Amino acid sequence: MAQKRLQPKPGSKYEMVETAQGWVGIEASENGVRRLTLPARNRKSVLTDLGIEEQDLSPGSGLGDRLRHYFVGQPVVFNDGIDLTGTTEFQKQVYEAACRIPYGETKSYGQLAEEIGKPGAARAVGQALGANPVPILIPCHRVVAADGGLGGFSGGIKTKQKLLAMEKKGKT
Repeated sequence: MAQKRLQPKPGSKYEMVETAQGWVGIEASENGVRRLTLPARNRKSVLTDLGIEEQDLSPGSGLGDRLRHYFVGQPVVFNDGIDLTGTTEFQKQVYEAACRIPYGETKSYGQLAEEIGKPGAARAVGQALGANPVPILIPCHRVVAADGGLGGFSGGIKTKQKLLAMEKKGKT
């Protein structure tokens, strides 16, 4: 039985970059980066995650180079446009607050809730961060539990731990 060809989203461009931590996929629209995958061990996993095939990939961009630097522990400023189409205003507020957390530092879910004027909404902040379509660019891994525990992370706790350790080391 023939496998159905995956269809890229209209208006999207796709890129894949090999970093020191694995393969990262990027989906961008004319408005900015729409989606970023966390590092995977192989290209096929990233293609599956993006829902595309190899021939749908475009030539690399400057973002790929910055991601390579980031994943070897170098502080990088990501000033790429982000396309948050489909996210709520609350999610956008949470993402903006997360972007203000400096490289190598953390804040709690509760602190972010207070920053956006929603004290007591720590759980909702965590849910918004769990839906983050562009991890690393929106550094949701820098948000931890009030007791200093790691909380959750869409890429898994080990990945979050690794990213935080890498940033802490790169900050010194």
